[in-house]
Amino acid sequence: MILALDTCLGASSVAILDGETVRAARSEPMTRGHQERIAVLAREVAAEAGVKFPDLTRIAVTVGPGSFTGLRVGLSFAKGLATALSIPCVGVNTLEALAASANAAGLVAGVLDAKMGQVYLQVFDGGKALMAPDALEVGVAAARLAELYSGGPAALVGSGGPLVADVLPGATVLTLAYADPVAVARLAAARPAPGHSPRPLYLRAPYAVAPAA
Repeated sequence: MILALDTCLGASSVAILDGETVRAARSEPMTRGHQERIAVLAREVAAEAGVKFPDLTRIAVTVGPGSFTGLRVGLSFAKGLATALSIPCVGVNTLEALAASANAAGLVAGVLDAKMGQVYLQVFDGGKALMAPDALEVGVAAARLAELYSGGPAALVGSGGPLVADVLPGATVLTLAYADPVAVARLAAARPAPGHSPRPLYLRAPYAVAPAA
């Protein structure tokens, strides 16, 4: 019984997966306010599913890339709940969650607009990662996609898809604002229990710096 959480992008999302059965799932679009909503939403979804927190055997949570504040909110809540219940907490990166949300065949890329001429990119084929998640200049990301594409169906999933779509003119472009929490749960279910708590995935250093003394 897995509780999946996502607060990295444009929603607070929760799903409960019981084996292959989706007991309940909900996503509430928001760009801020995740901290006030995620715990309440988790309780509401659990009640809808007829599940109590002690029934859970695993927590899944997205770890980034995404909103600095949002990802830390979800991660802190997931780790705290997992510790209280003495169950594993499994991290899932946002790019693989977006790619899995598309449920598409062939090459699938999770692509997020990272601003300042960059995208966050990870590419998969048949669910297998062809590269590690990375922050790349848009032109470099497009070249990487062209290098990895060997023909057949392709999909670009996420806010950065339109920025690199020209290199794969036949690709499906899905500008999802957030991942499907059921996809997050299924990715976490397929993994062995981790030996440590998940950590935030930061693909580039923050641009804000402390003022000089």
